[in-house]
Amino acid sequence: MVKILHRKLYSSVIQQIEEKEFAIITGARQTGKTTILKQVYDFLQKNGRSAFYLTLEDPDVLSRLNQHPEHVFDFVIRPNGDKIFLLLDEVQYLDKPSNFLKLLFDKHHETLKIIATGSSAFYLDKKFTDSLAGRKKLFDLFTLDFEEFLHFKTEDESLRIELDRIRTNENYISARQKELESFMNEYMTYGGYPAVVLADNEQKKTEILKELTGSFLKRDIAEAQIQDQEKFYRLLLILADQTGSLLNMNELSRLLSLSVTAVENYIFVLQKCFHIRLLKPFYKNIRKELTKMPKVYFNDMGFRNVLLKLFIPVELRLDKGALIENYAVIRAVSKYGSDAVRFWRTTEGNEIDMVVTTTFNKGLAIEVKYDAQHFNPSKYQKFVAFYPGYVLSYRALRAAESQHSLLGF
Repeated sequence: MVKILHRKLYSSVIQQIEEKEFAIITGARQTGKTTILKQVYDFLQKNGRSAFYLTLEDPDVLSRLNQHPEHVFDFVIRPNGDKIFLLLDEVQYLDKPSNFLKLLFDKHHETLKIIATGSSAFYLDKKFTDSLAGRKKLFDLFTLDFEEFLHFKTEDESLRIELDRIRTNENYISARQKELESFMNEYMTYGGYPAVVLADNEQKKTEILKELTGSFLKRDIAEAQIQDQEKFYRLLLILADQTGSLLNMNELSRLLSLSVTAVENYIFVLQKCFHIRLLKPFYKNIRKELTKMPKVYFNDMGFRNVLLKLFIPVELRLDKGALIENYAVIRAVSKYGSDAVRFWRTTEGNEIDMVVTTTFNKGLAIEVKYDAQHFNPSKYQKFVAFYPGYVLSYRALRAAESQHSLLGF
């Protein structure tokens, strides 16, 4: 029996099916957007709903829909009371995707529900002129997180339960810590692109990563109309080497011999293509604390590592601290949301990797280390003095006395 591999986002889309807003799944290429769309289509059919699947990679379909949005009913049954579902793949190929979706929503949202995918260029393309506020629910799909990675790697679901026990109980010592550590090392080395995770040896993983990143960057450059391809790529290499560092636009401008405006545009493209994310600074007293420069991280560590051509074991890497911090930031943002996670740093160099503030969590300051023995609470007393209501904590890949925290939060 073939194991069905569902992404977490699949459940979120299913839960939104009965809402009137159109659902749009966007995200990095090769993360499984089309697969999720087809799985939702199967779900609708199995539950007796009227569902239709169209891909705009079909030139005949694309040509007809570009003529007028109402021509969609050449391919699907026009609603007559009961709601129908249209699953539309690669909606960004339309000449005017925003107008298409807006017109169909305004005229037919009571009887027509569109669930669409759009590539990372969805909001880069100037053809997309309307935010569709109130008309759409946007779902961002990233590469696999570590729990999804385990689901794709092994049929042993008890392993994920064990991971949760380790993360939620500091005193719990698991007999499977070494097994989970091995998986974590693989994840931080090769990342979470599904095709890479499912490859059965390291050579294939590396080859697929090289092929994916090469093709991604070519398409990103073309779709974003990047003028200087070489400098765009050089910028990526610099960011990979400086992961977790402050993003200084003026310094990058000097290094690349580009205008600050051009660098800012390249950074924007890399964010919208889901390659990097920026972590904003946390501050209450801007006179004493640092500038507003963000820190830069990669959304997939395999993507970063293939840029650096670095696939040696994590424990042997000189950049293992940055690698662990990158993972921790991705996980924290996934759990708490991008607006809730910041970093803190003063002009004197005092620093906290992450400061988390949410409605339910009034203040959590997190320092990330590869090894718990390197955590020294006295280094962070200035933050505690500035913000006495915040709880100082640390997360380490290797916890004390052989316990393995696996960077739980």
